[in-house]
Formats: sequence, C-alpha cells, structure tokens
Amino acid sequence: MRHLITLLSILLLNSVVYAKEINISGLITDESGEGIPGVMIFEKANSSHGTTTTFSGKYQFSVDEESIVVIRYIGYQTIEMKAKDLPSSIKLELEAQELEAIEIVGTRSQNRTVTETPVAIDVIDLENVTSATGQLDMNQLLQYVAPSFNAQRQSGADGSDHVDPATLRGLGPDQTLVLINGKRRHQSSLVNLIGTRGRGNTGTDLNAIPMAAIERIEILRDGASAQYGSDAIAGVINLVLKKNTDGVAVNLGTGINSEGDGETANVDVNYGTELGEGGFINVTGQYQHRGRTNRVPQNQEVFRTYVGDALSTGYGGFVNAAMPIADKTEVYAFGGASFRHGESYAWTREADDDRNIPEIYPNGFDPNIISDITDYSLSAGVKTELKGWKVDLNNTFGHNEFKYSVDQTLNASLGVNSPTSFYSGKHYLSQNVTGLGASKFYSGFLNGLNVAFGSEFRIDTYGIGAGEEGSYKDYSNGQVPGGAQGFPGFRPKNEIDAHRTNIAFYLDVETDITDKWMIAVAGRYENYSDFGGTFNGKIASRYEFSKAFAIRGAVSTGFRAPSLAQKHYSSIFTDVVGGETMEKVIAPNDSELAKALGMPELKQEKAFNASLGFTANLLDGLSLTVDGYYVAIDDRIVLTGAFTDDDPDIGDELKKLNVSAAQFFTNALDTRTVGLDVVLAYTHHINLHTFTTSIAGNINRMELGDITTNEKLAGKEDIYFGEREQMFLLASAPNTKFNFSLNHSYKKLSSMIRLNHFSSVELMDWDGGIDHYGSRMTTDIAMTYSFTPKLKWTLGGNNIFNVYPSKQDPLSTETGGYWDPVQMGFNGAYFYTKFGINF
Repeated sequence: MRHLITLLSILLLNSVVYAKEINISGLITDESGEGIPGVMIFEKANSSHGTTTTFSGKYQFSVDEESIVVIRYIGYQTIEMKAKDLPSSIKLELEAQELEAIEIVGTRSQNRTVTETPVAIDVIDLENVTSATGQLDMNQLLQYVAPSFNAQRQSGADGSDHVDPATLRGLGPDQTLVLINGKRRHQSSLVNLIGTRGRGNTGTDLNAIPMAAIERIEILRDGASAQYGSDAIAGVINLVLKKNTDGVAVNLGTGINSEGDGETANVDVNYGTELGEGGFINVTGQYQHRGRTNRVPQNQEVFRTYVGDALSTGYGGFVNAAMPIADKTEVYAFGGASFRHGESYAWTREADDDRNIPEIYPNGFDPNIISDITDYSLSAGVKTELKGWKVDLNNTFGHNEFKYSVDQTLNASLGVNSPTSFYSGKHYLSQNVTGLGASKFYSGFLNGLNVAFGSEFRIDTYGIGAGEEGSYKDYSNGQVPGGAQGFPGFRPKNEIDAHRTNIAFYLDVETDITDKWMIAVAGRYENYSDFGGTFNGKIASRYEFSKAFAIRGAVSTGFRAPSLAQKHYSSIFTDVVGGETMEKVIAPNDSELAKALGMPELKQEKAFNASLGFTANLLDGLSLTVDGYYVAIDDRIVLTGAFTDDDPDIGDELKKLNVSAAQFFTNALDTRTVGLDVVLAYTHHINLHTFTTSIAGNINRMELGDITTNEKLAGKEDIYFGEREQMFLLASAPNTKFNFSLNHSYKKLSSMIRLNHFSSVELMDWDGGIDHYGSRMTTDIAMTYSFTPKLKWTLGGNNIFNVYPSKQDPLSTETGGYWDPVQMGFNGAYFYTKFGINF
C-alpha cells in the first residue's frame, strides 16, 4: 500500500508541469435555444478528463489547446472539435435528422432523448467507466456501476465458474433481455445448477462481448415484455457498439490480488475508419487472462484443496459497420466471435476415498474441470425510408457452446487401468431472429405522435452431446462409483436436439398530449410452437411540471416461456453435500422419474410490473431520480431440491441409475418484489478543478408465496422447494446496495474514489443452520494521468482495504470454504495498472 501511495503522489506532482492548457467554457443548447443539462464534454484522448453541463447548460474545464474535445448527449449528434476552436455557444441537433438515428432503449421514438422517457434508464459510458476501473469482464463492471445489477463469481460450480449468474433487481438471470444495437442477443447454453444464485436459470454471457467494442450500455429498469419480448420481465440491457472512425486505440492492463494470485492481463485494440461515402467500420480485438485464486481455509479440516476463482483465458473480436447504398438507404452489419478456455477445480478426493485408485493418486487428487466456450453471432440488415416511414429489415443469428473435459481425474470402476482425462460432452444453444419494423413521427398530431409496429420470427435450438464412454460408464456394476470424477460425462440418453419457433407482432404508440405531458402505449402478441400464444401490454406516462421536475410511471404485463434448456436438460452430475460426495440426476419433466412423482409439466411464468418515480434538477449541476417498483411473478420456474434414493416413489429407480438423488425443473411458487432506485449526482467547478459526485442505490425486497405442488407431492414441500432453496432465491441481491463516487479532474490528472455498500445476506448451510453475512463496505480508487493527448496511464485498486464477507464454517458452506459467493466476493484487494494509447 505504501508503494501505491508513493506512485500516486508522483503522478500528482507531475500533473502541473509543462502544461499548455486553456480554460474552455460555454453554453450548450437544444434546437429551441434552451440549455441542456447533463451533456458530457470530455477530452477525446482521455475520456475521464471532462465535465457535464449544469442545469442551465453551461460548462467549463481546462484542456490542452490542441486536444480534440467530444460533446456527447444521448439522442443528439456528437460533436468533435479542437479545444481552441470551440465557440462559446453550441446548438446540438437531434440524431433523428439522420438515417442512422439512435433508438433509445425504452422508446421507439427517435425524437425523444433519454431524459424524456417515462421509465428509468441508466446510460453508462463505457469509455469513461473502464478508464477508471480494473474490472476485466462486463458482469463485474456492472456490479459496481449499476446498483440494481448483481453478479457473484462462483467457485466449484462447474460451468457457472465461467459465466457469472447476473440479476437485475434480484430477479432471475433469464428474466432480463439483452440487446446489441437494439437487436436481441442470444442466451448462454449454460444452466446454473450447483451452488449458484439463479440456479435452474439460463442467462446471457455478457463477457463474450469485448468491452472495448461498446460505446455505452443502456439499462432499462422496468418491465418491457410488451416492447421487446416476453422475457424482459426485469428489464432490458442494450449494448450500443462503437461507430467512431478516428483510427486506432490500444489498451494494455494488468493486475493482481493482494494475496499474490488472480493475476490478470488484458489487451484490446479498437480501430475505426470510414467506409465508402458516409459509412463506417469499427473493429475490436481482445485478449484476456485471469489466473486462479485460492482462499482455502487454513489449519482446519476442509473438503477442498482449492477454493476460489477459476482460471480463464479468452480472445475474440467484434465488428460494427454501416454504409449508405442509396439516398435514405443503408446496409449495416455487426457481430463477432469469442473463445474462452476455463479450468476450475472440483472438490478434493482423498487418498482413502472409494472414488480414488491409490496406485494412480497415492495422495488423492483434485479433478480439474475444463470448459471451452465458443460464442459467435452476426446481425445484418437494411434501413430505409418509405413515404416518411423509417423501415428496418434485420436478421440476427447467435450460437453458444460449452465443451467439457476433465483431467487429473479417473474412473474408479476401471481400476488401475483408468485414463486420467476424459471428454465429458457438450451443450449448445442457437437462435435466429428475423425482424421487420417501421416507425413514423407525426409532428402535426397534438404535440407529436410516434407510431411503431413490426414483427419478429425466432427459431431456437438447444442440444446436448454425449461424452466419451469412459466419462460416464460404470464398469463395476455398482461396486464402486463410475464415470469421471469431478464431472461425469453426458450419456447418449441425455442427447437432445430440440427446436421451437416463436412469432411476434408489436405496436408501440407514443404521443405528447402537451409540451409537458406524454403517454406511451405498447402491445405485443407472441406465439410459441410449444406453449401457445400470449399478449402483453404496457402503458407509461411522464409529466413535466418544469425543466426542474417531472414525474413518470408505468404498468405492464409480462410472460416468459420455459427455456428449451429447462424443458430438455438432463444429466447425472457429482455434487457435494456437507462434504459427502454423491451423484445426482436432473431429469426432464417428461421422464419416467418425473412421472413417478407426478411432476407437473412446465408452464409459462406470468408477470405484472408497476413503477412510479420522479426526476429533479434541484440546483445547477445537481440532479436526483427516484423510482419505486413492484414486480409480481406467478408460477416462477426453479430447480427443486433433491429427492433421495430412500423416497418411496422413486427410490428404487434412483438406485438402478446408481445415483443418490434427483432434481427437476418446476413452477414452484409466486414471488413479489418491491424496491426503490435512487440516483443523486452533482457536478461542481472550482477554477480549473471539476468535481463530480454521485450516490446511486437500490433497495430491494422479495417475498415468496406458498409452495405449489400436486396431490401426490403433498407433504414433500420441504423437498420440492425447501427453506434452503428459498434462501438462495432471496439472496439473489442484497436488500440494499449503494455506491458513492467522487471524481476529480485537474489539467492532466483525473482521480476517482468509490465506496460500495452491501447489506447483509443470509443463507442456509448444509447442517440446517443460518449463515449470516454481515453488511460490508468496500473502497475503490483510481488515478489517470495523460502524458500526451495520445498516451494515458491509470493506476488503481478495488477493495483496497481487503474486506471479506463474514466467515462461516467451511464444513457446511456450499463452496467448502469460509464463504459462499455473496456481496462483493471473497478475493480481497485487487490492484491494477493500465495504459491507453491512441494512434
């Protein structure tokens, strides 16, 4: 820590030397001449050096006179100009004047800015955020900049060690819709199963998209099934890709935890150039490496040699391009591919374990589970204008695949002749969406009317491929455990190649009744080939009492059909319950095991959302937004608890399979979630210093209804979805989470300090006791120094005071360590450095 402070002091001293700077100031207005608050003005070569306009639209800060200054505000055209050439008054123009106008998530009107939407939207400028943080992956970055977003890194949870289960407002990972450039992104093929939040759910692998390819992230914190798709119950995350054409930007970064492990390395390159006349192409390449961490308890009886983050190495690329081909017509395409190799240790097999062969591993062994994740996508389309209607025809395809293998293992039923590595099989998911949408703005109706309608046709595919025979077979007829230890392979009878189709039609109407009051109404009909049809509606409104204060609210319905993975996933896997290793089976609801228990067929989840809030500009530079919400979900799909081999209905069947327990996907209960999002931000200028502070918080409470079973399962509610599983669901998000950040810029130096508060979390351990994790506060810092307009250096740390969750008994936790994955994780302090270079 002493060395870090010394380095930061040197940077501060150097920041005032040899600076050829000027103080720029001015007024930024809209087309009517009114000042626009919250406009971002920053140095292009150092995006963390900048400011925002006050309530009256004024700004000031210091910058090198030859530097390029960027003026950016969502919904308006971006301006780039040399600092010395900036006029004192700048009028921004709406992007709706251009064919490639931005469509803000939450509204299909291209004449509306993000501050005018009737629902809560977070807009995260990636370049600004990533320049002041050491997070390498998207989920962990959003965990600390968006309070309603939660993601915990898992340990010993198979594939979930490499795709963090992420939630919005504490709801399921599969209840948030992810878009890229407004187009639906495919989900991961992974089903979260072992020791994780969101167990029984599939989510979207945000880490497959290079952060350097993204200009901004829009998080719509409101139910949007009626607008974007039936699975947008919790909200929508829209990733908007870069389209700049100003050459090459390179970022190099490395870091390490205070314990000397978890080393990271990151290299990303972004290149943009013009394509034809009026077009562009932006290409990003990325390499990332994250080393293992190990927080195994010391001087105590433990079940694992390794407890911590998995090893992960990945690379990939993304491209975003568009080119006009005729007057008012352009073609566009975006997409990319990534590959990620991960390794995570399973629970230790001791030397005298009947799952070990001492002649192979005289001291026992730690199976190493290897996940090779391939992800690729391509979206292409054409935009044009026909008789005033903006038309967009698009096709988007995406594919995600996990291939598993395991080494440092054996199949005990093969004895001393057992191989020590096996291929365990794969699962995959693909999605193809063809969509046609049209929108038109009528300026002569009241104070403006926007009409949008369209249709989408989607094909989903989900499959499982078997592993090699030795990975799953028992060659001893039940005398010793068979299959690969750590990860028994998928069997031929697990293989599936399932398909379904979905067709949707939507209508979206927004009108400004007056210049202060707007109303938006949306409706969407969807029909699934395996679940039938559903209609969802939404009505939202915003009333602006003045430029300083407005209220907003919405009510909507939602629907989510069971995923193909929830319908068709089946496997036999190894789980560890209180230190005892056992084989479990997950059986689909049309299996004989499920029928023996009278397990009902899966049905859709149904939701109702309501929100009400306000936005206020209290003083020059001071803004406040407060949004309350209520989300009711009926027939929520979960993974049941374990029915064991002593169950009178299926015990004999489990023994025939040589497994100890069975789990199923089921519509188990109703949930009710209420919460409050608060964001307070203030920007202040003192001479050449600019201070920006913000407090962003989420208060979230979920209540669970009665467990729903059938007549045959009456009395088995504690197994069906017992208190332990219920507490996992409730722990999807802390009850409160707040971030306080202070940013300061002065000449070539910018700095950030952020405090992150997580409230307490409770889980039930394997012994039936309650593990209480007390509230925690972590501290992050970062400082960036711009040597030249094209070279900057960042030095920082996350959780610099090395805060850990409350310790628990490692013999009873899900991970076998002192902590389960809660709050901010259990890796402690992390320090990093980064260089940014522009050519």
